[in-house]
Amino acid sequence: MEPTEATLPLFDEEPARPLADRLRPTRLEEVVGQDHLLAPDAPLGRMVAQQRLSSAILWGPPGVGKTTVARLLADAGKLAFEPVSATFSGVADLRKVFATARSRRGIGQGTLLFVDEIHRFNRAQQDSFLPYVEDGTVTLIGATTENPSFELNGALLSRTQVLVLKRLDEAALSTLLDRAEQLTGHRLPLDDDARRALIAMADGDGRYLLNMAEQLQALPDTETPLDTAGLAHHIQQRAPLYDKAQEGHYNLISALHKSMRGSDPDAALYWLARMLDGGEDPLFVARRLVRFANEDIGMADPHAVQQALAAWDVYERLGSPEGELAIAQAVVYLATAPKSIAVYRGLNAAHRSSRHTGSLMPPAHILNAPTRLMKDLGYGKDYQYDPDTTAGFSGDDYFPDDMDRETYYQPTHNGYEAQITERLRHWTALRARRQSG
Repeated sequence: MEPTEATLPLFDEEPARPLADRLRPTRLEEVVGQDHLLAPDAPLGRMVAQQRLSSAILWGPPGVGKTTVARLLADAGKLAFEPVSATFSGVADLRKVFATARSRRGIGQGTLLFVDEIHRFNRAQQDSFLPYVEDGTVTLIGATTENPSFELNGALLSRTQVLVLKRLDEAALSTLLDRAEQLTGHRLPLDDDARRALIAMADGDGRYLLNMAEQLQALPDTETPLDTAGLAHHIQQRAPLYDKAQEGHYNLISALHKSMRGSDPDAALYWLARMLDGGEDPLFVARRLVRFANEDIGMADPHAVQQALAAWDVYERLGSPEGELAIAQAVVYLATAPKSIAVYRGLNAAHRSSRHTGSLMPPAHILNAPTRLMKDLGYGKDYQYDPDTTAGFSGDDYFPDDMDRETYYQPTHNGYEAQITERLRHWTALRARRQSG
């Protein structure tokens, strides 16, 4: 079917540029939220002032200006800007860029090679940058949302400077909203509480904030500004930034672990909620709680591990969301329990002695003697059955004969271990009296 005259112009019209693109800064001074890098006395600010731009990796969450900063650095340094996405490019594409950069260098023009999502290049592809970065053919600016320590090889990291971009704070996001309203000439149809809620919904992502603002400005005109409920009706809350397989996963479980260790149940519940809202497997959390109970509480509260195991069991029986309450209860119990790593330290100390002493035999008197030969060799001779003694404690030595007695477990005065401390002190005195005759 031939297109009609009325439909033809639709194919010739250019789609409107997104608000986030129209508001992209044109000077480094316009970039918000990254003064720690761009101020005159900050790393990038000094490079620009001295016109000596060095290769760098820009590490930060989405929507904080990594691409914009790279483009403006090229402008400030009078360098040709060559953008490459690691998602869509390979070594063949890079070779073309390097060849062009080398030709450009021959006529005195430098090149800034910007590699978006550089962590998606494999190790061999990352190695292809090295000679061109080393000889100055290109100034490499890589952008990544993942921890460069894990995702980039050491050779590349040694030739670049890692610069961390921060998630945008409330002031920076508010500035972006003001600029959006100035550009469009329309104030967002929000009351003050809804405006703050919109900023919170962006979760530090400037691009996401401007996309939401663009949706709001497209709403039909209304005399009454939207409140928070009206905002929620029109704008979908974004999922929290959380990658269950990458650094965010380890950062949040570390925050939960340390909050419990620091006896702060409120902070621990917050980090638990962050993980669950981000889609973390609750069973992963349950397993970590069992580890925490053994490692950080130990004998200060021997019931802690039972609480953690019970939460694991309840979740497996009930699932989400009901079972998550059992995990939360265990988190609060562990956070408020007395703490001790005496068993953890004791086991490590015992391992060191074990490796040092080798294969020393146990003392003969504590060995069973099921055969006549073993009895003749002294196995079990003079062994005292502790429960039958007057004090319920014989005071015998259970270390190898050729090894001095050592102390590995040194209980604290926290929780149940305070009672253990007194008991061990009593037994030590009994042992000393017995050995002295």
